[in-house]
Amino acid sequence: MSLISTFSKFTLECGTDEAGRGCLAGPVTAAAVILPADFSSEILNDSKQLNKNQRNQLKIEIELNALAYAFSHVWPETIDQINILNASILAMHQAIEKLTVKPEFISVDGNRFKTFKNIPHETIVKGDGKYLNIAAASIIAKTERDSYMEKIHEEYPHYNWIQNKGYPTKEHRDALISFGPTPYHRQSFRLKPEQLKLDL
Repeated sequence: MSLISTFSKFTLECGTDEAGRGCLAGPVTAAAVILPADFSSEILNDSKQLNKNQRNQLKIEIELNALAYAFSHVWPETIDQINILNASILAMHQAIEKLTVKPEFISVDGNRFKTFKNIPHETIVKGDGKYLNIAAASIIAKTERDSYMEKIHEEYPHYNWIQNKGYPTKEHRDALISFGPTPYHRQSFRLKPEQLKLDL
């Protein structure tokens, strides 16, 4: 199924999406992208449906062709203070704020958002698999966050963030048991298996 260009009839509609919401470590990263009306791509889709090479290829295409794009990281200490949902929305707001072109409408992946500067918006469940601008935002968010996780992997290689990107794989959980959390871990998340057990 080919993706639709935009949700609204506005010329300057931005799509926004986040990456890393379910991770135990690292930032939640959001991006916002305004594409030209004639933008097309044979492979652009939800970033989770693509391999690393495809995402990196698309990142270059999007950056070359977008009318505007931006991304923002929100760090673990903020996630711990305001919770992951609010941190995800904050990251989206920050990315939209950084756009060099002000959007007339915002299409949001998911079902939760807070109005940004009175710009009309729509939340769209699985929007990254329906609209090109949201899919483009998912690509920028995913590639920028992955790049960051690969950098901090060098500092803490035990957790293999170069592979799992901070998601709760068995390997990541085992490393937490063996080595404990790092400054990059989200302390408000259930980091170790014993935190999942109920006291009966």
